[in-house]
Amino acid sequence: MQMGYAARDRFNAMYGDRRLIFNDQENQRRVDVFLDIFEMCHTLNLKERLLIEGSTIPPADILATKLQIVQIDPKDYKDLVAILLDHEVGSSDDGMINGKYLAKVCSADWGIYKTIMMNLGRLAGLMSDFQLGEDDGRMVEARIKNLGKMIEDEPKSLKWRMRARIGERVVWYRLPEADKEVVDSRMPGSEPIKHG
Repeated sequence: MQMGYAARDRFNAMYGDRRLIFNDQENQRRVDVFLDIFEMCHTLNLKERLLIEGSTIPPADILATKLQIVQIDPKDYKDLVAILLDHEVGSSDDGMINGKYLAKVCSADWGIYKTIMMNLGRLAGLMSDFQLGEDDGRMVEARIKNLGKMIEDEPKSLKWRMRARIGERVVWYRLPEADKEVVDSRMPGSEPIKHG
């Protein structure tokens, strides 16, 4: 139990080959650790991407983990704006959001393309809700537009085109099981901690 975090034993025993959860009961915080594969509404293989930054994944992958959420919430939109505010969209991982990489990911998988483009559109429509200065707001909107254009312009795979024909008639995402925010790993059954 380093730094106040306790392993979520039952969850980690079942899913520890791909994901681990640690809880800090005192501060009501949770850390999710994904091992190579990020699997929620869509699957992102981050194994090779982990080698780029050293201690974390590049901004494009952080953005993708948020944009792949189908039932996205206001906190995730704020996170997206923060990432787009701090990083320009370009064609490399050198301190920027690698739009070329995200376009390639989306061109291979219609499902992730659909969800990411849907969320970029929603985010663009919500920009007036964020209290950004005029210049910052325009900059984020331009970055959203630029990323969307890069994704649209990327040639799509045959698999992508075949899946696109089916469209929304077949569900293109998974809804991850609702998970408890923070549980007390010290108690039998790992029941959620009661708030307030």
